[in-house]
Amino acid sequence: MKTPDLIILAVSLFVASHALAGDGEALAKKSNCMICHTVDGKSTGPTFKDVAAKYRNDKDAQVTLEKKVRSGGKGVWSSMPMPATTQSTSDGDIKSMVQWILSFK
Repeated sequence: MKTPDLIILAVSLFVASHALAGDGEALAKKSNCMICHTVDGKSTGPTFKDVAAKYRNDKDAQVTLEKKVRSGGKGVWSSMPMPATTQSTSDGDIKSMVQWILSFK
């Protein structure tokens, strides 16, 4: 492959990965995550910005949070349990939602 082709490929992959993360908000709404979470306002669960801050330096954050979203959890933020995500939410959608959440600064 020639250098210009590699550059085009790299830019395309970069744009595609950011497009997927951009769908995160719509997917979070569709999956009912926004019932308990918000981006940065008061809510039942932690805000997405708080989650991003907590996991900012965790190299395994993407995988860890995908598992938490899929399986649910309890005790990390409070005693209030987070229900598991329904099986109708694909692994790809969960990945996109977590990418979106982790993109917050």
